Amino acid sequence: MAAAALWQPQEEGLREICTLLDAHISPNSDQARIWQQLQHYSQFPDFNNYLVFLLARGEGKSFEARQAAGLLLKNNLRATFSSMPPASQQYVKSELLPCIGATNKAIRSTVGTVISVLFQIVRVAGWIELFQALHQCLDSNDLDHMEGAMDAIYKICEDVPEELDVDVPGLPERPINVFMPRLLQFFQSTHAILRKLALGCINQYIVVMPAALYMSMDQYLQGLFNLAKDPSADVRKLVCSAWVQLIEVRPSILEIFQLLISCVMLDLTLDSKLQPHLKNVTELMLQANKDSDDEVALEACEFWSAYCDVSMPPEGLREFLPRLIPTLLSNMSYSDDDESLADAEVEDESFPDRDQDLKPRFHASRLHGSETGEDDDDDDAVNVWNLRKCSAAGLDVLSNVFGDDILPTLMPLIQQNLARTDDDAWKEREAAVLSIGAIAEGCITGLYPHLPQIVAFLIPLLDDKFPLIRSITCWTLSRYSKFIVQSLEHPNGREQFDKILLGLLRRVLDTNKRVQEAACSAFATLEEEAAEELVPHLGIILQHLMCAYGKYQRRNLRILYDALGTLADAVGAELNQAKYLDIFMPPLITKWQQLANSDKDLFPLLECFTSIAQALGPGFSQFAEPVFQRCINLIQSQHLAKVDPAAAGALYDKEFIVCALDLLSGLAEGLGAGIESLVSQSSLRDILLQCCMDEAADVRQSALALLGDLSRVCPIHLHPRLQEFLNVAAKQLNPQCVKEAVSVANNACWAIGELAIKIGKEISPVVITVVSCLVPILKSPEGLNKSLLENSAITLGRLCWVCPDIVAPHMDHFMQAWCNALCMIRDDFEKEDAFHGLCAMVAANPTGAVGSLTFICQACASWNEIKSEGLHNEVCQILNGYKQMLGSGGWEQCMSTLEPAVVQRLGRYGV
Repeated sequence: MAAAALWQPQEEGLREICTLLDAHISPNSDQARIWQQLQHYSQFPDFNNYLVFLLARGEGKSFEARQAAGLLLKNNLRATFSSMPPASQQYVKSELLPCIGATNKAIRSTVGTVISVLFQIVRVAGWIELFQALHQCLDSNDLDHMEGAMDAIYKICEDVPEELDVDVPGLPERPINVFMPRLLQFFQSTHAILRKLALGCINQYIVVMPAALYMSMDQYLQGLFNLAKDPSADVRKLVCSAWVQLIEVRPSILEIFQLLISCVMLDLTLDSKLQPHLKNVTELMLQANKDSDDEVALEACEFWSAYCDVSMPPEGLREFLPRLIPTLLSNMSYSDDDESLADAEVEDESFPDRDQDLKPRFHASRLHGSETGEDDDDDDAVNVWNLRKCSAAGLDVLSNVFGDDILPTLMPLIQQNLARTDDDAWKEREAAVLSIGAIAEGCITGLYPHLPQIVAFLIPLLDDKFPLIRSITCWTLSRYSKFIVQSLEHPNGREQFDKILLGLLRRVLDTNKRVQEAACSAFATLEEEAAEELVPHLGIILQHLMCAYGKYQRRNLRILYDALGTLADAVGAELNQAKYLDIFMPPLITKWQQLANSDKDLFPLLECFTSIAQALGPGFSQFAEPVFQRCINLIQSQHLAKVDPAAAGALYDKEFIVCALDLLSGLAEGLGAGIESLVSQSSLRDILLQCCMDEAADVRQSALALLGDLSRVCPIHLHPRLQEFLNVAAKQLNPQCVKEAVSVANNACWAIGELAIKIGKEISPVVITVVSCLVPILKSPEGLNKSLLENSAITLGRLCWVCPDIVAPHMDHFMQAWCNALCMIRDDFEKEDAFHGLCAMVAANPTGAVGSLTFICQACASWNEIKSEGLHNEVCQILNGYKQMLGSGGWEQCMSTLEPAVVQRLGRYGV
């Protein structure tokens, strides 16, 4: 096959490709073989010519085959267009343009998709003819041509909107300046498809806001109001989307009002009151929130959260609450055609989970320091974002903005729905329970006096005949976990706690998988709040959880592992009793042995074992050896899979390495020095160094966490490769690495500090390198997470403690920023280490620190109490030494610059 100036396909080649494409779209064909043959044809330089010929001129061929040719062409162009012969490039472009207005809709759409992909490669300047063709189509009165052009423009706007807002040699105007007036004209088209595509195009520009849209803003907003009641649901949905985007990307009140005030329809002058303008939009969105089309209502419902999230004045919504809240509550009921309704009714525990039932899961790599993440709440087990879920989220946001002010409107509606006990009203009852959960945070003050009655009302619903009511009741009770635990000392509080605990455990053993999932998640939330209050109930809790373990399918088994791990975190060493170990460890060990090294069901089990190992401490030693060795094997097999999947018998998946490293950290934390014998007989040291240098950030993050944990309990086994570990860890602290992977830098910083304490002056070779990286972090803390700042201050202190002679000459570069960071750290042994370093620095170079004395005093005053007598004495000695050095006048002058509360707290040091 060869490309020529006037290219024509060879009949035989065309026939062969058509046969392959026909087979490709056949459901019963050997797809792998056909794909291999198509790849073979792709080697020929004019293969794409054949594909565009079939797409554009394939009369007599099936539309499905022509469409398949177009989609294959799209993928090929994305990968190979720049390397195609120029003649073939030109041929493809020239053949696509006449097809913009093809009579068949599927062909038009495919051509638009190919044009958009090709445009992303060549941009405006590389295809001037495209814009001439699009303009001609828009100016024609032929619907196919207008729709085809609009479809192509929409796809370009969706992918690269900014590329139409550029000056192009050869074009008198930027393309968007030419298209914008025509797009706005199509708002008034009699054809719904043109109104939809025109509005969709312009909406893509709300964020980038080109001059063409800004200058036409009055006409655009006029169009939005005019289209609000469009007969096409697709158009109404885009109108709502536009208002949501406008309020999100232009949060300033003044900007929003300026946009709205320019709307010709409102016909108001700048001297008029601004409030009525926003009222018009709010009224429009409230009506759209009641739209008969759920997708329109869903898009409108997003407006309330967007309004509140950008801190618009709440008073603008207050007068709408009496109508908005009933609308949200009504939309929180399951619709009759909601797929999850049918799914929930047939979610019998005896039916195995399908692969599509298993949600993607992501393991969070181990992070040492202050907690920075927050758990996301699901309002129920349904993960698809829908009107019900969005309405609940909207009610949640409103409750946080207006607090108890929404209760007079909401509570009578909730009571009315809950009072309907007939079977036909179960969806309304379910929505009422959901709404009680949604307002748990925002309305807690107003609800607090009534919570015992509310909780007492919810408990029987755990046994309701409808599974979705049982499910949502679990979630709603979990939202009040903090109150339930706080009420333990109140009259009947403990009795109520016991009822909830046993009620949730009953639902953990429900026969409906949806209810099992909700109950397990709710119980895990209660565990976090209740902590040691669970200890008297450990026997019955473990019996229920392990009974569930014997009957759960794969999806819910993952959640059960989380509940077990959370229980271990909550009660700690209380689990370390034979009567409890005999209940839960044998089944877990059996499952551990059954799962293959390539089975992703290992992930949650590894996480569960991590929490258990930490909780049991030395009590885990009887299970440690096989668990430790399995972790080593998992990492080794994944390293092999990375280079030779066939030999490993599995594809590479870094998450196995991350989970295994984190479990090894859990073992180190739990067993302490007891892990030494396992480490000494293994290849962990060399494996760990390799993981510390992995290209994947989350692997490095977990590896460096393990490095720090091993430094604490058995540093001797790191010694043969100590300098390599130090160099690798120090490298993670350079500014670029901190910027790219702050959590990796955090763990590297922490690990270096742990090593410094154990190896002393052996850390000398990297001290200056590390300090030079820590100082910029401490001096520019804005935007960095709290954990990295704290670990930087602690590690700097530890380096100062073990190598004061190396660091002290440089103290003037960082002393003030360091002391500021030390003030923010809570009292604990790590802060003590840092202050040992501070004292060592001052002792090594007392005159060098005089300029930072007020900062040192503030840091010393940040302690509530120094429990170490030795450190307390060191601080006393330092401060009294400065008082003596400065004399009474100088010392008094220093004290006068401090807050009275700081001076008062310094009194405990005898100054």
